[in-house]
Amino acid sequence: MKNLFGERLKELLQEKELSINKFAAALGVSPSIVSAWCRGLKQPTADNIAAVAQFFGVTADYLLGLSDY
Repeated sequence: MKNLFGERLKELLQEKELSINKFAAALGVSPSIVSAWCRGLKQPTADNIAAVAQFFGVTADYLLGLSDY
């Protein structure tokens, strides 16, 4: 299964020119967790998905690959 969440998270971080460390601090999680999400090693919780979506102003469906916006 393709890691669309991780791919989209990496794209959003690049677009906003945010480091994993700064993003993790803003979200209140460890940088290693964000890195694991990006690489598909761990899956975020529903609360984390919602927080990421809110932070970037996108939908959870977009992050999960269920929509293209």
